[in-house]
Amino acid sequence: MRRVFLTLALAILTLCTYAQEDLTTLFEKSGGTETPPYHEVIAYFKKLSEAYPKQIKMKPVGKTDSGEPLHLVIYNAEGVFDFDQIHAAGKPVLFVNNGIHPGEPDGIDASMMLLRDMASGKVVNKEVVVAFVPVYNIGGHLNRSAFNRVNQNGPIESGFRGNAQNLNLNRDFMKADALNTLAFYEIFHELKPDYYIETHVSNGADYQHVMTLLPTQHNKLGGTLGDYLKQEMLPYLYADMKQKDFPMIPYVNAYGATPENGWAQFNDPPRFSSGFAALFHTIGFITETHMLKPYDQRTASTYEFIRTVIESAKQDGARVKEMRKSTANAVKTQKDFALEYVPNREKPSKIAFMGYEAAYKPSEISGKPRLYYDRTKPFTKEINFYDHFEPRLIIEKPKAYIIPQGWHEVIGLLEKNGVQLSRLTEDQEVEVGTYYIEDFKTASSPFEKHYLHSDIKVRKVSQKVKFRKGDYRIELNQSANRYIIEALEPQGPDSFFAWNFFDAILASKEGYSAYIFEDLAAEWLAQNPAIQKELEAAKAADDKLAENGNAQLRWVYERSPWKEKEHMRYPVFRVEGN
Repeated sequence: MRRVFLTLALAILTLCTYAQEDLTTLFEKSGGTETPPYHEVIAYFKKLSEAYPKQIKMKPVGKTDSGEPLHLVIYNAEGVFDFDQIHAAGKPVLFVNNGIHPGEPDGIDASMMLLRDMASGKVVNKEVVVAFVPVYNIGGHLNRSAFNRVNQNGPIESGFRGNAQNLNLNRDFMKADALNTLAFYEIFHELKPDYYIETHVSNGADYQHVMTLLPTQHNKLGGTLGDYLKQEMLPYLYADMKQKDFPMIPYVNAYGATPENGWAQFNDPPRFSSGFAALFHTIGFITETHMLKPYDQRTASTYEFIRTVIESAKQDGARVKEMRKSTANAVKTQKDFALEYVPNREKPSKIAFMGYEAAYKPSEISGKPRLYYDRTKPFTKEINFYDHFEPRLIIEKPKAYIIPQGWHEVIGLLEKNGVQLSRLTEDQEVEVGTYYIEDFKTASSPFEKHYLHSDIKVRKVSQKVKFRKGDYRIELNQSANRYIIEALEPQGPDSFFAWNFFDAILASKEGYSAYIFEDLAAEWLAQNPAIQKELEAAKAADDKLAENGNAQLRWVYERSPWKEKEHMRYPVFRVEGN
């Protein structure tokens, strides 16, 4: 491939250019086969910040599960590093997050070289502020081995997917089990980025493309910003990368031997960074280079993609900032919010997929047929790509939510994401919309420390609830409305309820002794003939209930005043109205 020789030539040129300053990277010195250990990565970024103090600032932010701080490295040609001033000046902000999976270090090495090249003037960028997290998953990067990525073609050694808690941090953006994620919140809301890039390496089918791309789903991003992403920015990115000899394809979200049959765009709920960024009106990209391509090609393509986004931001950054501002203002008064999306199979886009023919041959291990891709038979086919999504569940926002102060973990996450809360100044009784959890499914095995709930069904009633001084009220007139609703509406796929933050309500705390409650229940039914009539109707409709005395007693208890009101009652209450 012509690009390989170009990459090597650039590496040789770089060695000559930077040898005197000792700013060549291990990637370059090794001919594109190695990536440095964690402390060498940080030392290199520190060296750059010392060599170019006007353009680069490096600072620690928070702690991670490894015990090491997260680092933020900011490039601004004008030497301004306060983001309130940066946004006031109208400069676009790009946030590049590397090493969330440290076995996929392409972005780490690409960012080291690109930051150096911008600071030295080799890559001219005066317009766009670029902020890098050198290594996000520090614990995983410290767990370094030559055997961490069995399917991957280089580098020689790299880090591990799990962090110091053995968490996959790319599933943690809503639940925030990791200290890394809390530090990410601090960085993200300080930067308020217009663009976000997270760098990865993909598994899956074999094909000719070095780079695949997972952008924020444009329908979820919504409004003029979503239209701009779909109709203008993505076509520009694909065209520019093709011109650079790295023709891209959307992330190959196809399972099986024949991706040429087409696939749907990856559905990125807010557990993933691109879905999370969309909640705050940021255009997000996850780069997925192909695992089987040599490490130098993968890193070069990542370098070029970040440059391409920078060039797009130079041209359209002012427009994007204005669209983000108008979207943030519009969401304050937006009435309805979608929580679930599904791809529309009737509205495919057409894309050119450069693949290899799949075939089968006898396995050398089992003798049974095994899949392989025949690189002597490349093809280019126009295929269906289903990138138009439509909402399946729409929620009308309330005027406000009220959350009792005992749910402090939830309150803390809301605060860390910039949600404005107030506290009740006195005890009061309020008419609220109340959800009762009617049904849900729970995963049979743990997923990232949780037994995730899904297919959540609720029953909503209006009732008066007593709240205490100090309980929290959240007005739904904020630019963070999308995040608030995704987090607090229980049916959301990544809601705090789905992630088990409210599981205490799912088990009753009180009960009864049947031989005592029999007499109370009989007396109460005599005083409430309407309930007695309902019981008789229920027995007539259900033979099993009619034949089971204990079940009938439970039926009465569930409808009696002795039944605890907290059981299955979702403790986030809706103050209705607009």
